[in-house]
Amino acid sequence: MMPINEYVEVRNGAYYAAGTRIGLDVLAREFNDGRSPESIFAAYPSIGSLGKVYGIITFILEHPEAVEAYLKEQERRYEEIKAQNPLPPDMVERYQQARSTKPR
Repeated sequence: MMPINEYVEVRNGAYYAAGTRIGLDVLAREFNDGRSPESIFAAYPSIGSLGKVYGIITFILEHPEAVEAYLKEQERRYEEIKAQNPLPPDMVERYQQARSTKPR
């Protein structure tokens, strides 16, 4: 189990930005995809402050192996749920149709 700090908390076996419903996995992926702290805060203002975003990023940078392991576990869980609850064929078709007509 990863440590926590004032910016990251554990609830129901998952990690969150403290005081929010925003998962650490979401924020870590945003940061790893190159989003700036300012754009992350703009996208998730319920974090509360830009300083808290920097605190979460510091946490991610201080625990890279643990965060990466957590992200992989979250992805595994997501794939497991997706496999147990497949989309009906008509929804898959509508999704693929919407993606193919999306302007690029």
